[in-house]
Amino acid sequence: MEATASILILISGCAHAIVNAILKSGRDKMSGRALIDGFSAVLVAPAAFLLPLPTQAWGWLAASGVVHLIYLFTLIKSFELADMTVAYPIARGIAPVLAATVAVACFHEPITAPVALGIVLIAVGVAFIGMSHTLNRRALLWALMTGACIAGYTVIDAQGVRAAPTAASYIVWIFIVLGGGIGALFALWRGREFLVAAAEQWRPGLAAGALSIVTYGLALLAFRLGATPRLAALRETSILFATAIAVVFLKERMTRHRKLGVAAIALGAMALVASA
Repeated sequence: MEATASILILISGCAHAIVNAILKSGRDKMSGRALIDGFSAVLVAPAAFLLPLPTQAWGWLAASGVVHLIYLFTLIKSFELADMTVAYPIARGIAPVLAATVAVACFHEPITAPVALGIVLIAVGVAFIGMSHTLNRRALLWALMTGACIAGYTVIDAQGVRAAPTAASYIVWIFIVLGGGIGALFALWRGREFLVAAAEQWRPGLAAGALSIVTYGLALLAFRLGATPRLAALRETSILFATAIAVVFLKERMTRHRKLGVAAIALGAMALVASA
């Protein structure tokens, strides 16, 4: 079960990096996020008629929706103020440390020495990547807030997917909540600008929306199978994929600090995989 969960979470991390690269490359990021979430909701909606309702998980879904709303806003602000190779690693890097702390302290989930080592290595790697670029205080604050939100919804959704009758029912409804609620809210917020952005960005938005289902759907399925601390950290291998995408396609610079950071994250990921 743990090995299967590891494979699912690694695929999830790769797909997640692609989704964020698409969002980062768009001109209007809030409208782009509305398109991604809206398309995700439309794509999964038919399955809601075929699956049981996520009974006993409505509270988790509501809490997740609130945290995701804050997360998406802080993510957009951090991307507007900093390079993806800086904002993304900082946000994703502090998340597993916080998620592991909450999962162990509040929900008494198990954690072993190899898992703790993997989490520390990933955190060190993120610190190296973060030091590789001058970051103003506003950008740093938004990135840190994003990381705290990631930790929050990770723990919430890990509990929610375990409380639902099936993983699929929770996965479908989390996308309906996010797309139907947050996506619509962002679209209304942007107003006329959303219509302009939709005409320009609907194709990448559709692709990213489909990939969002893959990335978070696989992550939730993995959390139903394995422990949150290890899987939350292992999912942050998305930082490796995001760095590669940012350097190759977004033409961002790869410095010595970033290379050291990538190496530390890779070692941490190997420690987490070996602990399965």
